Amino acid sequence: MSRHILIIEDDLNIAELIRLYLEKDEFKVSIAYDGKTGVDLFQKEHPDLVLLDIMLPVMDGFAVCREIRKNDKTPIIMLTAKNETVDKITGLELGADDYIAKPFDMKEVIARIYAVLRRFEPEQKDDLPQDIKTFENLIINMSAYEVIISGKKVEMPPKELELLNFLASHPNRVFTRNQLLDDVWGFEYFGDSRTVDVHVKRLREKIDGASERWSLKTVWGVGYKFELLN
Repeated sequence: MSRHILIIEDDLNIAELIRLYLEKDEFKVSIAYDGKTGVDLFQKEHPDLVLLDIMLPVMDGFAVCREIRKNDKTPIIMLTAKNETVDKITGLELGADDYIAKPFDMKEVIARIYAVLRRFEPEQKDDLPQDIKTFENLIINMSAYEVIISGKKVEMPPKELELLNFLASHPNRVFTRNQLLDDVWGFEYFGDSRTVDVHVKRLREKIDGASERWSLKTVWGVGYKFELLN
């Protein structure tokens, strides 16, 4: 079955160019030219991935991303003409999985789509640890893809969970941002190390204070570790 990509882009020429390349690679493609229509199409068609422009009429891309992330974890790649760090960080904080700055090369767009889809394919989970890790007030269940903190299930996107699981699988070991990109996101990931910072920040908002026996620590000038006290 061909995978379905939803393009939300108000520039007709760009949207058509992306569509032609995607259909050449045998993707099914839907297009919305404003944010509101994009949300409606997403809810109606349930695509496998969303290519989302930031500068959109009616609803901008940030609002669209926020709306999709209320109830859904479908991967989102944001497209932006603004090659500014603040736009990239804002998109990632809202739950986007990657970003591409315009003007872009279509080969790069296709490569990133495949890279993101590979991270979300169910069979890829077979490569992840399937055990249940338990710490004081923390249970990481990779078989069920869930985290329980102080007895309550905490919702988090797959990549946050995988990052937490990876660090907790190597307690007290420090990993650089680039190591985490390679081990958690994969070698095909095209983003930069700030992606790790954003995900760690979001993780801390959910897990900090749950226990004094473990924590997600920053090792300044190096990277991050899951610190476990004996």
